[in-house]
Amino acid sequence: MKIHELSPSEGSRKARKRVGRGPGSGHGKTSCRGSKGYKSRSGSTSRPGYEGGQMPIHRRLPKRGFTNIHKKKFVIINLRDIDKLGVDIIIDEQLLKQSGLLKGTFDEIKLLAQGNITHPVMVKGLKISKSAQSKIEAAGGKVEM
Repeated sequence: MKIHELSPSEGSRKARKRVGRGPGSGHGKTSCRGSKGYKSRSGSTSRPGYEGGQMPIHRRLPKRGFTNIHKKKFVIINLRDIDKLGVDIIIDEQLLKQSGLLKGTFDEIKLLAQGNITHPVMVKGLKISKSAQSKIEAAGGKVEM
């Protein structure tokens, strides 16, 4: 079989409805839009969520909760990710971005103790859990806040 011999299965593709092509087509004159009214005009579309005058669902449902606009978004980095980076390096935000561990937008970076670290590293300017700090110091590394 060659690529130019491929064709879709029988009945899997349906021809589009060609409207406004005369009375013989069955879709002529008003082009399946009915007569008069907003929806019969060109360029007419109802906005998202519009339910024909019925109270829309986003207004029928009760509102609950609260969104804190001052919430900080943390990025979590684990020791197992740091261990892959190399020996005797300074771990900071710039290095994490270059290595591809940081993506998207965030406010703070926090280093957690998931996994182990086998070589000494220096951590600068990151928030760090106490257990992660003790593991880094046990491996001969340092932590600077």
